[in-house]
Amino acid sequence: MKRFTVALLAFALCAVAAVGFADDQHAVHSTVHADHSTMGGAMGAGKTGTWKGEVLDAGCYLGHGAMGAKHKECALKCAANGMPIMLMVDGKAILLTPNHDDADPYNALKTMAGSVAEVKGTLFTRGGATGIDVTGARLAAAK
Repeated sequence: MKRFTVALLAFALCAVAAVGFADDQHAVHSTVHADHSTMGGAMGAGKTGTWKGEVLDAGCYLGHGAMGAKHKECALKCAANGMPIMLMVDGKAILLTPNHDDADPYNALKTMAGSVAEVKGTLFTRGGATGIDVTGARLAAAK
């Protein structure tokens, strides 16, 4: 009878431990989903607008601060060769990304590297990075 009682008690402890483990796993799973939802969630969460600034090639700007008229020829070459491009807005460089439905405005920006442009799109910030999903682009009017 003692063996039966000990076996029953051991089974009960295992069952309680398994339920506790499952609850912990559910809590971890819920936390992971909660963390994903705070990372930006739906695409509609961004800010739509138009921003004006100099179009930069990311490699030269991040690597050694190159920008401006003296760097225009190099910026155009780097952008044409596939270097990511950025927009300098109020002293902050923002990554530019092509829109999945229409990459033409982003591709047009590559030909504007080193120039001031107006960029239309949706601004997003995730994980410390800020970018604009580009839906429109044009050279800025001269002052």
